[in-house]
Amino acid sequence: QVQFVESGGGLVQPGGSLRLACVASTSISSIYAMGWYRQAPGTGHALVATSSSGGTKNYVDSVKGRFTISRDNAKNTMYLEMNDLKPEDTDVYYCNAPEAVNWGQGAQVTVSS
Repeated sequence: QVQFVESGGGLVQPGGSLRLACVASTSISSIYAMGWYRQAPGTGHALVATSSSGGTKNYVDSVKGRFTISRDNAKNTMYLEMNDLKPEDTDVYYCNAPEAVNWGQGAQVTVSS
């Protein structure tokens, strides 16, 4: 089982960038599938991007070309590089994996001028 702690959120203007980090309580090198999710108030978690231990990465259409998911196994950390941010990207972002005990506290991303 693993727990995650997200960080790196903040307030940014449209067109700006943020990098979210997700630190795991255990090694992530053996975790096959990890993902970033977003959640708006009153809704469920929606998938944003996934990363496999084999290097495969997938993105939802709305973030393709703007967001990049990556892992640093040595630091037990997964990242989400977010560029060209838009107001509709505003949400709380979470990382997760099937091995996770529960959802973390998330990282608030607010895109506004």
